[in-house]
Amino acid sequence: MLSFLLSAMMAVQALAVMEVQVPEQPVVALHGMDATLNCSFSHPSLFNLSDLSIFWQLTDTQRSVHEYSQGRDQLEGQAKSFANRTSLFSTQLGLGNASLLLRRVMVADEGSYTCFVRVQDFGSAALFLQVAAPYSKPVVTLESDSNLRPGDELALTCVAYGGYPEPIVIWQDEGRRNLTDNVTTSFVANEEGLFSIVSVLTVVLEPSSTYSCQLINPLLGEEGYASVTITGQNIAFPPVALWVTVGLAVCLLVLLIALAAVCRRKIKESCEEARREAEEAKELEEEESKTAMTPLKS
Repeated sequence: MLSFLLSAMMAVQALAVMEVQVPEQPVVALHGMDATLNCSFSHPSLFNLSDLSIFWQLTDTQRSVHEYSQGRDQLEGQAKSFANRTSLFSTQLGLGNASLLLRRVMVADEGSYTCFVRVQDFGSAALFLQVAAPYSKPVVTLESDSNLRPGDELALTCVAYGGYPEPIVIWQDEGRRNLTDNVTTSFVANEEGLFSIVSVLTVVLEPSSTYSCQLINPLLGEEGYASVTITGQNIAFPPVALWVTVGLAVCLLVLLIALAAVCRRKIKESCEEARREAEEAKELEEEESKTAMTPLKS
């Protein structure tokens, strides 16, 4: 019975768990840059590096990321996607630093990583790697800047590219009111996994309106901003108003012509009447003159 208890105690001691520590919060790495996945362990006494084993693997798929044992790297079983991109901090292994340096981070690297450490005891812990890439400055364009009139529907397009993860897209008017209706946003990933975004806002056109598109990267917290202002110069004169104006101009022209004709006729009549009065006055004067020259009979 005593021998059984001693054997059990030795087995429990052999399976004692070593304390391994990793960051509780996700590690955010920039696309194309190097990232350090921190992992540390504590051991109560000095140990020989030949007795140390470190094994990094993807938590979900259990694919090998990096392995160290017997005093050197053991990379025969390493996943091809990590080839020539990983290393440990060899001078700090004896100090309990089992961190992994991951070079040239890619979108495909995002996920959960488990750090296994064994000296005499064994321990493991998992952390999560998130990848981020900044977007280009957004650009807002009009569907068309001609043949527009108030009341028409107009499509505004906001475009940005080369970022990760999917951004938050916010459309606002000049009063900084969020426009959530009639917005369609699509994301397309390239071969590197980076997104291009196209967001289309449909609005009812009003003269002198300003609309803005704002991009927020949820990991980097950065903002990209672009706006467009539609003024009266962008809006074609409404056809109905054009015909009304032309009609009014024609009516005014006809009225002026008619007024000129009436004035001409009135002037002509006034001139003829003045001429007749002059002729009548002349005739009357001649008759009075003849009467004055006739001798009186005795």
